[in-house]
Parts: sequence; structure tokens; C-alpha cells
Amino acid sequence: MVNVSDKKITKRTAIAKATMFLGSEIVSHFNNDELITKKGPVFQTAIIAGIQAVKKTSDIIPMCHPLLINGVDIDINIVDDEHVAIFCKVTIEGKTGVEMEALTGASATCLTIYDMCKAISQKMMIQEVKLVEKTGGKSDIKNG
Repeated sequence: MVNVSDKKITKRTAIAKATMFLGSEIVSHFNNDELITKKGPVFQTAIIAGIQAVKKTSDIIPMCHPLLINGVDIDINIVDDEHVAIFCKVTIEGKTGVEMEALTGASATCLTIYDMCKAISQKMMIQEVKLVEKTGGKSDIKNG
């Protein structure tokens, strides 16, 4: 692990975005931006899984520092009749960034959606997971 003891504590934020193809067969089952399967409410459960993943990132990514996370916001938006977009925003006041936490949260959210919808269709694809914004620390990044 990188030694961060000489770094200053700053407010840091990272936003990750995941794009997922669900297909019209799955999206057509949604009612009021939610789908209830035999496993329960898909988006509500996926958001909880994403938050848990953010908090456990250092347990699964070997060189990540365990962090005291200040906040996690996960939004899932139906983009069109086949796709959803997941945004995971993580904030902290600390000595290291939260990019890996945001990326892990977005990924776990997608994986949970996949798990909960696979009985309807297995044609789903996690198409992209990327960092769209990072603030705090040495440099700020905006990838749109």
C-alpha cells in the first residue's frame, strides 16, 4: 500500500458511471422505474449492494486503504427501452481518493441487477464502467 501519512486531509469526491444493456424484454417489465422479481425490488436491492460494495472495497481490492466513507449516492436511470445508467458518487474527507470505491460501487450495482434479472433474460451486458469525475487531492478529473 502507498504510504499516505504525509498527505493532507482534504474533501475528495469520485463519481463512476456504468452503462448496462438490459434489453427491451427486461425494461418492459418495469413499473414506475422499478421491477419486482421473485428476488424482490431490483433497483432498491442493487443500490444497497452498491453501497455495501463501496464500504468493502479495501476487502476486495488488495492495495486500497480502508476508508471512513462520508457518503454514497447511487442513482439508476432508465436511459431508453434497453439500457440503464448507474451513477455512484462517493465522498470522503481523507488522505486518499475514492475512485476505486466509486468504481466498485457502480460495478456491484450492475452485478446485482444482472443477478436479479437473469431469470427474465440472460442477454444483459455490463457495457462500460468508468470514472467520470474526481475532485480533491493532487488533481481533478472530469471525463464527462
